This record gives sequence, structure tokens and C-alpha cells, in this order.
Amino acid sequence: MVETTPVSILVLGLFILLPIIIFPKLKGWTHTAQSTILPRLGLRFWRSRQSSEIVSLRMYPIKSCRGFEVQKTILKEHGLDLDRRWMLVDAKTNEFLTIRQIPDMTRIGTALSDNGLDLIITIPDVDSESVITVSIPCHPSLDWLKSNTTIAPVKIWDNDTDGYIYNESINAPFSAFLGRPVALVYKGPTPRILKGNGDPSLLGRIQTTGFPDVFPILIASEASLSELNNRLRRTGVDPITVERFRPNIVIKGQTPWSEDSWKTVRISGDRKPLDLDVVARCARCQVPNVDPDSAVKHKKQPWDMLVSYRRVDEGIKYKPCFGMLSAPRSEGVVEVGMRLEVLEETSEHRYIKGF
Repeated sequence: MVETTPVSILVLGLFILLPIIIFPKLKGWTHTAQSTILPRLGLRFWRSRQSSEIVSLRMYPIKSCRGFEVQKTILKEHGLDLDRRWMLVDAKTNEFLTIRQIPDMTRIGTALSDNGLDLIITIPDVDSESVITVSIPCHPSLDWLKSNTTIAPVKIWDNDTDGYIYNESINAPFSAFLGRPVALVYKGPTPRILKGNGDPSLLGRIQTTGFPDVFPILIASEASLSELNNRLRRTGVDPITVERFRPNIVIKGQTPWSEDSWKTVRISGDRKPLDLDVVARCARCQVPNVDPDSAVKHKKQPWDMLVSYRRVDEGIKYKPCFGMLSAPRSEGVVEVGMRLEVLEETSEHRYIKGF
């Protein structure tokens, strides 16, 4: 009878597991095998960490309106510096408005002034083929807000918060273009605390955001978008851009959909490292069906394609997922070209409705 010892058991285990650890791209050893089997065997630390380059930083200052790319910005607790600090509301009810009801909102453009101090908003002129330009401070002072806005309760989803409602001279071109009375709102001082997967009991801290649907940061992968576009091409549908999904941080990515299992990531380079909790997959509605250039909504795609194979979260079985919702742990400068490194993974992501 052959005697077994702890050493012999360890050697046998290594013999079995080394192909998974060392040759992750060999046929048969999938990402799932690495992200779920190894952690359950207590061997997570043997896997080399995923790392990828940040290729795009995107901000959408006014919720559901057109955003822009920046080379660098400040990552704050509430998200990228200017991201979704404003939204449009129904002027009668103060309830938020989005592309879901009004696809034409994506034709409202935003940009930074040359000195970076003002937000330049371009609104199509209904009486001509030109645009109307509105300029407002990116970081308005209290004195400016007192002179140009009125603070009032506003509603986003079922949540009440407050906001600075701009005066009629600023709101008029928005209302004229959208064909209904609307008002521009800047986030007020009352904290909007994360819910769902970001609830303090789950996140371990109280964290706030501005006017995103649920979380301060959405991370997306070019590798996953490319895989989706390959499927769309095979059905005769033109490829789509990542802008359809309105992410904040876009990475190059290595393996499509490997982001599904991220739990903690670190952004690093020549600057102070920044850590983020990756708290949930992003369940998608049909907003990505809207072409951001024309505001025309495709009847089926990419929604139908995503539904066919990306209903991957047990917490929200009937919606497809694209991108990862995240909450910054630290604040600092983030820049295109920095590295995003996966510090920790999990097989236990389960979406919890946060609005």
C-alpha cells in the first residue's frame, strides 16, 4: 500500500491544477474555470492578476444628453468630476427625464470651454439648422447659484433629493427643442446615498452619487464590445460604438466578459493609485438601441442580441448585462493610459435593484 503524505497530496494537486494556472488560454480551460474553481480551492493567489490599459474616459455632465471624452480628470467619490451633475426634469413635476422617454435628448451636446471652467451646451434650434449655445459654470459658487437658480425637491426614479433649478432664460432653449416645459437641474447638497448593491450594509460605507441611475462609475471593456459587434455583423447589423452604453472608464480588455467576476480594481500609473469596488454587473435597458448621433432608436439591436446570450445575472434574470457598476474607494487624478488592475474577483455577483 502506498503511503500518502501532505507533500504527495500537494504535488498531485499541483500536477492537476498547473494547466489551469499556467496555460489559461488552452482549449478547455475557460475564464470560468479560473475565476470560480481556483478561488473555491483556495488558490486565488496563484493566478496572475488581470491588467489592462484605460483607453477612454467619458463624462456625461447632463444625464441622458451627449457626453465627451477627456484625457484626464478627477475621480471623486460621486464619480468622474463633472459626470451627471446635472439632469433635465419635467418643469411641472420636477421628475427626471431620460433618453427612455425622449431619445432626442442625446442630440443635446456638451463640451468644456477652452479654459475648462465652463460647460458649453449646444441645443438644436427648432427654427433653423443651427444650434443655440448655453454656457454655465462647471463648478458654480453658492453666490452664482443664489442668483441663477432656485433650490427645490426633485425626483429621480422613486428617490427624492434636491437640486438647483436654473432660471427660465437658461431653460427656454431646452423646452423649445424638446417640445415641453423642462428645467435644467444641478445636484443639490442633500446626499444621494447608494442603494441596492451599494447599500451601506453591503458596501461597508456610506457613499453618495449625483444623478446616475444607480452607481458613480460604469466600467466597460473594448474586448467585450468587439465580441458583441462580431455577433451583430454576422446578422447583418452594423457595429455599434461604446458610447451607446454610456460608460465612464473604458479599458482595452483581454478576454471578453472577464469583467463579470471583478470585485476590486486598482487604477495606477505615475500617479497615486485609485481603488474601486466593483459591486455589480450593469443590467441594461434599451437605451443602447438609440443612435447617439441621430437619436433614432433601432427596433431590435443591440438589445435582442444581448438578450440572447448576456442574461448572466441571477439577480435580474430577464435583462442582459454589459459593463460593471463601481464605487470609488479613493479620489485622485485618472488619466488615459493608466493601468486598471484586478485585485480581487468573485463568483457571487448578484444584482440588487438600487432605484
